[in-house]
Amino acid sequence: MRDGESYCGILLDNNRKPLYRLHFNRESGKHISTFDVERNETNHKIESMNDIYQYAEDLKTAVKSYLWEYSA
Repeated sequence: MRDGESYCGILLDNNRKPLYRLHFNRESGKHISTFDVERNETNHKIESMNDIYQYAEDLKTAVKSYLWEYSA
């Protein structure tokens, strides 16, 4: 985990492998950012912390993409 001014980043190994980002300081509300296999970031508005569970598959996809890099 790396806490920044605008978001809290959840990382794998180092700052070049983001799994997701938590944006809780925005005036527009809480957001979670997920990443696809090409590391494209997608923002999702959430109402409560429990909404994060909706993006479990996105998190698994990000982890698998990094594990694939390790095995290749």
